[in-house]
Amino acid sequence: MNLLKSEPILSVQNLSAVFSDGNGDLQALDELSFSVQRQEFVCVIGPSGCGKSTLLRILGGLLQPTRGSVTFRGELLTGPRRGVGFVFQNSNLMPWRSVFDNICLPLEVQNASVSEIGSRVQELVDLVGLDGFENWLPRDLSGGMAQRVAIARALVHDPDVLLLDEPFGALDALTREQMGDELLRVAMHASGDGIPRKTIIMVTHAISEAIFLADRVLVLSPRPGTIRMDVPIDLPRPRQEQMRYTQKFGDLAKRLREAIG
Repeated sequence: MNLLKSEPILSVQNLSAVFSDGNGDLQALDELSFSVQRQEFVCVIGPSGCGKSTLLRILGGLLQPTRGSVTFRGELLTGPRRGVGFVFQNSNLMPWRSVFDNICLPLEVQNASVSEIGSRVQELVDLVGLDGFENWLPRDLSGGMAQRVAIARALVHDPDVLLLDEPFGALDALTREQMGDELLRVAMHASGDGIPRKTIIMVTHAISEAIFLADRVLVLSPRPGTIRMDVPIDLPRPRQEQMRYTQKFGDLAKRLREAIG
């Protein structure tokens, strides 16, 4: 891959997270250090409770680490940034707003012009395959369609980095695979060489999903989460469904499964 190897878009140094309550301290993450290059797709896997979601929220500026630092585009990350988009496991759509109005919300907050909102939202509606559903309410959407809206909403302000926290976890297996294919298509939009146009960091529990989507997979240890393994996924792009049944894919899956323990 011809990934850009200049300054990483995200850099994590000696990151730790400790939560305190009346029962004492709970350490979620312990001394994580890694970097992510521009246009790289990184998946994060690990056992339940190892701090994957905590890590993603810190990378999004939604939580502050107890120790260590995150730099985004060379600057210390101290809070949410416009250059970072976030998609949660639940779509979190506003039930009284249509598909179009849910997607345009970030632009409204930024006081974008009506013309800019209209053209940008329609571009995203078309990109995620929701043309004709602009006026539908969330209650009328399938789970997969609702997540398409959530992804479009996260992309509408054209972020450099897209963070996804188990975005397909509530979907059935077939829909989950289809949404993975859709995510790759959206991520590579306007990229003629097959390299994702966006930098993506995605938390998932599914090993096969991580292998199929990612350029690299970070494996976290049981709590407190540390990086147990950083595995490059050297499968060619664009990814094809038949890759899932190759010896190479199976060997990668075995390696990651053993790393998780």
